[in-house]
Amino acid sequence: MAAALAVLFVLAGCESWDRAVKDFGSNINGLQRVATVYDQGGNAIKTYKGKFDVEVNEYGNKIKFDLDGKRILIYNATVIVEEE
Repeated sequence: MAAALAVLFVLAGCESWDRAVKDFGSNINGLQRVATVYDQGGNAIKTYKGKFDVEVNEYGNKIKFDLDGKRILIYNATVIVEEE
């Protein structure tokens, strides 16, 4: 029991542990985020705001999320997603 508490205490101050906890929360509830889609010239063409999680495919050319009950799929674009 003491060993488990010691491991938990050590991990609680670790950045990778903090990221894992945030990833878990994001997967369960989503996070307040802003996703901005840019064209090839670097101009913003669409911005999405809300509470959502983001899924990226293995090739990096598709991003998927649900916002306000609608599925959003973006292919072959530069997308910057920031937590609010």
